[in-house]
Amino acid sequence: MNAPVTDLVRDRYAAGAREREEALCCPVDYDTGLLKVIPKEVIERDYGCGDPSRYVRPGETVLDLGSGSGKICFIAAQIVGPSGKVIGIDMTPEMLDLARRSAPEVAKAIGYANTKFKRGTIQDLRTDLDALDTLLAANPVKSAADYQATQAEIEALRQSAPLIPDNSIDVVISNCVLNLVGDAEKRELFAEIHRVLKPGGRIAISDIVSDEPSPEHMKADPELWSGCISGALQEHEFVNALEEAGLYGITFDKWDAEPWQIVEGIEYRSVTVLAWKGKEGPCIEKNQAVVYKGPWKSVEDDDGHVYHRGQRMAVCEKTFRIMTREPYGEHMIAIEPAIMPEDDKVFDCSRPTVRNPKETKHGVAPVTTEAKSTCC
Repeated sequence: MNAPVTDLVRDRYAAGAREREEALCCPVDYDTGLLKVIPKEVIERDYGCGDPSRYVRPGETVLDLGSGSGKICFIAAQIVGPSGKVIGIDMTPEMLDLARRSAPEVAKAIGYANTKFKRGTIQDLRTDLDALDTLLAANPVKSAADYQATQAEIEALRQSAPLIPDNSIDVVISNCVLNLVGDAEKRELFAEIHRVLKPGGRIAISDIVSDEPSPEHMKADPELWSGCISGALQEHEFVNALEEAGLYGITFDKWDAEPWQIVEGIEYRSVTVLAWKGKEGPCIEKNQAVVYKGPWKSVEDDDGHVYHRGQRMAVCEKTFRIMTREPYGEHMIAIEPAIMPEDDKVFDCSRPTVRNPKETKHGVAPVTTEAKSTCC
């Protein structure tokens, strides 16, 4: 594969914006009611392998990585409603042009405009490529000194006016695009996803994964790479990349039993993966505990905390917050302290301990009460 990955992908999807390419499509069922307001051309030029828009909620700020023709953005715009916001990121001018031309038509049909499309690469969500073009046009590079000065200006632009600011997104979605990023840039891609998410924010990413590693000769095939095949991460690699980026609660919510394609015996299938951000911060003791309901005898979270079925496990304030909301909340019983301690004593999260019930009842007199009725 002689040409850079980015150029190969841009060229193929530029062609896909002009004329539909069936090889880039994976069968997906969308809510037909939400498709009615979307221009036919947008729907025909959409390429994906899932529907991450169904994980979006009213009022949220949504970021779609590799938004293409804009179909998923326009679906999400209707779900988040007028109080929400949808941002699409794409690097292909032809796709962006289609999405931007269609946005006013969709806005008129639904009664509000809450969608914006920006040009950038999904592995660098700081650099606004439109702003960069403006900068370079005003400051042409004619010498090494110009080059160094321009590099400094670009970095200043990335910091002062990032394409997507830190901690600004409720949910990051993507539809069969992450696999198109070069292997050397995938770590940066996942780090950028973590950076832009709000604490407590989440991802819902539909993509292609493989059951075996893609050999180098397949990775060198431009058709297989730009066709969402040989750039796909192996199943466990996808999970590991999200965990390494600092996300937790990683879940395969959709897993197609039938592979989308088999190449040289390797199965490539569509999955939708969910994960959350919010492990950052100190561990503070507030006398809280959680009880794992089952059915397993015990479970271990992403930070090595072990929860034994039926036991009150001591947790810090941060872990208590994580364990009592999605995706863990339905599996846990929350034990709040009778009186919330006011001091910020450090909690040792390095070892699992059982919480003595007296700790959560600290400060309450050991009274005896009457039964509320003759029977429970």
